[in-house]
Amino acid sequence: MKPATTEGTGPAPKAPKTYMQTLWSDIRKDWDLYLALLPGIAFILLFKYTPMYGIVIAFQDFNIFDRAASTWVGWTHFEKLFSNDSFLHVFQNTLIISLYKIVFLFPLPIIIAIMLNELKHMLFKRGVQTVIYLPHFLSWVIVSGLFIDLLSTNGGLVNKIIVSLGGEPIRFFLDSEIFRSVLIFTAGWKETGWSTIVYLAALTSIDPQLYEAARIDGAGKWKQTVHVTLPGLIPIILLMFILRLGHVLEAGTEQILVMYNPGVYNVSDVIGTYVYRIGLGNQDYSFSTAVGLFDSVVGFILIMSGNYLSRKFLKQGIW
Repeated sequence: MKPATTEGTGPAPKAPKTYMQTLWSDIRKDWDLYLALLPGIAFILLFKYTPMYGIVIAFQDFNIFDRAASTWVGWTHFEKLFSNDSFLHVFQNTLIISLYKIVFLFPLPIIIAIMLNELKHMLFKRGVQTVIYLPHFLSWVIVSGLFIDLLSTNGGLVNKIIVSLGGEPIRFFLDSEIFRSVLIFTAGWKETGWSTIVYLAALTSIDPQLYEAARIDGAGKWKQTVHVTLPGLIPIILLMFILRLGHVLEAGTEQILVMYNPGVYNVSDVIGTYVYRIGLGNQDYSFSTAVGLFDSVVGFILIMSGNYLSRKFLKQGIW
């Protein structure tokens, strides 16, 4: 006689693993990979998180020679920051220069990557890539010296050409109405080629069968670009744009620091150069730390907001 059975009975389902259980399981399985990860984690902790303790300086009347003598002043430096007319002007300059760089420079690597991807002659393609990548490896000090020589009113090649054509020499580095254009152009010359690497890599992930299907449907190069290439690049474009938002208040501090002069302070002084002058020049470390903290908080808010809006309206984001 068969033992009685209860319909639907069987082994009890296993409870799902918790996050920590899954993590430890992965570590035991790939311990060598996690071991290789430790130096990177140590670097981030040491150079990115440990210095964050210095944020407290923004809330103190900091004494560099006797930290024990530093008194707590709360939000005093931030009140000074937002009531400071010079900082408000610097903040405006920062936004304008960053906006110009986003509008004029952000699309350039995408366009160049698409154009390079269409080149069939590999030797020529690699030659062009090498030429446009090289400026990235030059320091801003070298780039600044190069363009100062080229654009100088006293023997500069560009002004020699302008004069030979019957024009008047242009003071590129001394004219407030032109200097921002010089900043945008030099930043594009130096970094656009390097930025194309990300988009060229993304282009390789687009399925070639999509182009083949588009050609069968009669789509030319332009329609293939609009309906196949650009949609395939959308995820990486969103990623790069959201990350770029986090650097809106940076505006190229190193570049401006080596290229500007008192004659163009009114249009080129940005938060980074302002912090440099106030913090090191005037030795007002508490106020400069408050400015830096404000910069970081705004960058964080912009990244979070950009990712939220991207996920809400485009259904894609960084996380």
